Amino acid sequence: MPTDTVYGVGVSLDAPDGLARLFAAKDRPLDRAIVLLVADLDQAASVGVLTPAARVLAERFWPGGLTLVLAQAVGVGLPPELTGGAATIGVRLPAHDSPRALARELGPLPVTSANLSGHPDARDAAEVLAQLGVRIDLILDGGPARGGVPSTVVDCSGAVPRVLRVGAVATAALVDSLRAAGLQHAL
Repeated sequence: MPTDTVYGVGVSLDAPDGLARLFAAKDRPLDRAIVLLVADLDQAASVGVLTPAARVLAERFWPGGLTLVLAQAVGVGLPPELTGGAATIGVRLPAHDSPRALARELGPLPVTSANLSGHPDARDAAEVLAQLGVRIDLILDGGPARGGVPSTVVDCSGAVPRVLRVGAVATAALVDSLRAAGLQHAL
C-alpha cells in the first residue's frame, strides 16, 4: 500500500499466520520489530505509552513521517514477533488516507517497507511487484509514494527521547518542538 514515505506491506494483527507470512514475504529476520500504523492518536495510545515528549512530537508531526518507539501499554499483549521480543512498539500515523483507513477498520496495522529485506525501498506499485511479486496477496496502487524517504524514528520509551533513524522529519525540527515544550532530549 502507498504511504506518505514509501510503499508498505502490511497485515491485520488478527490474520491467522499473518505476521509469519509478512516476515516470510520480505525475507525479514524474525528479531527485527515491525511498526504499527495507526488511524489516530487515540489508537496509538491504545498500544503504547505516550510520554510527554511522545505526545508533543505526535501532536506536531502526525500525520507524517515520524515513527515513535513507545513502551507497550499495560495489558496490550502484542505478539513477541511483532516487537522483536522488546517491551516497546513503534507506532506511526501516516499522512496518507489508505493506511489510516485500513487501521481504522482493522485496528493498529503491522506495516513494514514493501521490499525484500536489505533491498531498496519500493516507491511505486511496479517496484513492489518486482520485489515481492507472488509473495503478497494484493497491491493497492496509489501511484508513486510522495515522500520517498523513510520515516524518522524517535525512541520515546524512556525519560529522554533519542533519534534512532534520521529520515523524513529533520532532527532540528524535533529539537525545536521539544525545547518549546520545555522537555529534555538526547537528539
